[in-house]
Amino acid sequence: MSLDPVQHYLSEYAGKANAANWLAQQQEQAIGLLRSKGFPTRRMEDWKYTDVQPLLKQSFRFLGKPTASADVDKTLGQIQDLDCYRLIFVNGRFVSGNLPAGTGVSVHSLQQALSANNPLLPSHLNRYTAPGKNPFSDLNTAFMQDGCVMILADKVILDKPLNLVYLSGHQDAPVASCPRNLLLLGKQAQAIVIETYAGADQLDYFTNSVTEICLEQGASLEHYKLQQEGSLACHIGNLQVEQKRDSRLVSHSISLGGKLVRNDIEVRLTEPGAHTVLNGLYMAANSQHVDNHTRIDHLCPHTSSNQTYRGVLSGRARGVFNGKVIVHKDAQKTSAHQSNANLLLSNDAEIDTKPELQIFADDVKCSHGATVGQLDENMLYYLRTRAIPEDLARSLLTFAFAGDVISRIALEPVRRLLQQRVLGQLPDADTIREFIG
Repeated sequence: MSLDPVQHYLSEYAGKANAANWLAQQQEQAIGLLRSKGFPTRRMEDWKYTDVQPLLKQSFRFLGKPTASADVDKTLGQIQDLDCYRLIFVNGRFVSGNLPAGTGVSVHSLQQALSANNPLLPSHLNRYTAPGKNPFSDLNTAFMQDGCVMILADKVILDKPLNLVYLSGHQDAPVASCPRNLLLLGKQAQAIVIETYAGADQLDYFTNSVTEICLEQGASLEHYKLQQEGSLACHIGNLQVEQKRDSRLVSHSISLGGKLVRNDIEVRLTEPGAHTVLNGLYMAANSQHVDNHTRIDHLCPHTSSNQTYRGVLSGRARGVFNGKVIVHKDAQKTSAHQSNANLLLSNDAEIDTKPELQIFADDVKCSHGATVGQLDENMLYYLRTRAIPEDLARSLLTFAFAGDVISRIALEPVRRLLQQRVLGQLPDADTIREFIG
């Protein structure tokens, strides 16, 4: 790479045209912040355990046109037996899909929404992602190519799940994509949204996604992120959520692929009655690196959150979990609980876990904790006394450990898919299927 990382992306950005003046201003601000601050290093606390230099050494390029003819397996993002609306993006660009329609329902690709001059975009796009806080989010803002804009009016219930499929496939050079999603749910609106990220194996590419969500009073969103990138891929994801009175968010973050993965989730509970559930599962093998950072801000009284993350690491894989819950001043009657459990299947696997709880109010119910360990020898012994071979016994216990998070998934086709994906990473998968029926 002839240029340093910042100069490379400044060069990619040069001459970039924008149709909307307000968006051009946001993108100029973002590229300016990237120019002045640069990319994170391990000297920064939030990036202490994740070295992004291998990512920055690659000369990733942004494709300028949709790639409908790209050589990519579009079945990668399918979820069997799931009746849903499905939007397919290839190398960062919208190529096809069936869009929901109806009174109070607006679902379009980002480029379509920009072309139509949707009046809500200037006041919401990039509002929930703080400029200058995360260099990769600034990079996304500067280069945002496409994505989904979903706007539901008050009391609208989306009749089927919306599956946003981001695929990366054949290209002449390592490609970067910057998906940008904006999900706005009006008062008492309801929806299920699935973000699926997948790509060709043994192919270098970089996915840098940002999803912004606003839930108005009484709105409810069940959100899934299924990260199944190729074995050489780098994936950086950022989810920003603002919740208002009596709103409900259930987030499932599943990381099964990628060579270098970082997921950031930040939720702000701004009005009483708001409730958040964060569930996460990460499985890494060989030399994979998976980093999950979450932050929940309880900003007012009578809000609640519950967070459960589990990790399974083998080979020379490394996992990172940092979960921060902040109960702000006067946020009385807050209920916040956080748990991170990790299973190490080899002597070389490593996990750095740091649950944090900061409380500035005095009438709260809060807890947090983390565990790191290997398979229970007593349980292994019990299974072996039942004539179950040791390797199979280990796989069964590993599947049960991961299944604690998978069982929390209400959408049955997604639950079955994840069960099969987890089984695919374990020995004796066919035999295990017999055990679980």
